[in-house]
Amino acid sequence: MTAVTAAHLHPAYVTRARELTVAAVTPLTAAITSFELVAPDGATLTAYQPGSHLIVTADGKRNAYSLLGDGANPRRYQISVLRRGGGASDWLHDNLRVGSTVEVEGPRSMFAPVLNQRHALLIAGGIGITPILSHALGRLRSGGGAEIIYSYRPGHAAHLGELRSLARRPGVTLHEVSGRATTAELLRRRLRDQPLGTHAYACGPASLLNTYQQFARDAGWPAARVHLERFTAPEPDPGEPFQATLAASGEVLSVPAGVSLLTRLLEAGYPVPNLCRRGVCGECRIPVRAAALEHRDYVLTDEEKKAGDAMLCCVSRGQDIEVLL
Repeated sequence: MTAVTAAHLHPAYVTRARELTVAAVTPLTAAITSFELVAPDGATLTAYQPGSHLIVTADGKRNAYSLLGDGANPRRYQISVLRRGGGASDWLHDNLRVGSTVEVEGPRSMFAPVLNQRHALLIAGGIGITPILSHALGRLRSGGGAEIIYSYRPGHAAHLGELRSLARRPGVTLHEVSGRATTAELLRRRLRDQPLGTHAYACGPASLLNTYQQFARDAGWPAARVHLERFTAPEPDPGEPFQATLAASGEVLSVPAGVSLLTRLLEAGYPVPNLCRRGVCGECRIPVRAAALEHRDYVLTDEEKKAGDAMLCCVSRGQDIEVLL
């Protein structure tokens, strides 16, 4: 009898929770540290699309961190982590050393490049350079060009040497800028002067992303060519109370103002995957039927919101909701 090995059993296809070993810890700035992770046996890790993230469990909390690199046949994963004044990110800074182990899940993709794009405009603010650098490396691997805008405070830039090295290669342009007004003016000009077929990608603080979206609209960009990734989102208002019916059991859950449907589902014993609880990661997307949905997330496209057959239950609300779980 011929032995058959399922492809998904190969270590280079694994995305479930597992332990990786810290191979390098490199301070990049006073507040940003780079961590390189490898398989304990040195095996090739799961490949990923540029812009993907890794979920890391730190101090009992699961956080997503963007992966650097182009994602092709990686032997190591690299993440760069900003200290935020408490929480899991600070725990990584204070506790991970070379030889330490850490639990990860993924890689997962929520910010992937469009494969048939003719050109890429890549925009980063602060620590948002991590997925943008991954996009730039992916463009070079595929033989394409890119224009990169990096806005940062002097002395707080990460991976600047790598970016400047990339800018010496044909087809890559790098703009370095500091200050909100100067950044906004550069975004306005560059969004108005791109070749046909360009897709734009941005990651950074909310103020940068809001400016980027507004100037893209002003310049006539189709929404399908304007991509972004948010690290955080503002706390939503409490909203109105509502009820949700579980299609499989007929159970009705009452969701008070200020409480999410995700919380009520977890309390009722439904193990809905979740991570950010702010509507930016997409982990808690669930299928629904509803008379009216109040979408509050930053993940679903306008078309998906109009379809009304899915919601991010950590922030979104509605009326006459039937959850298809």
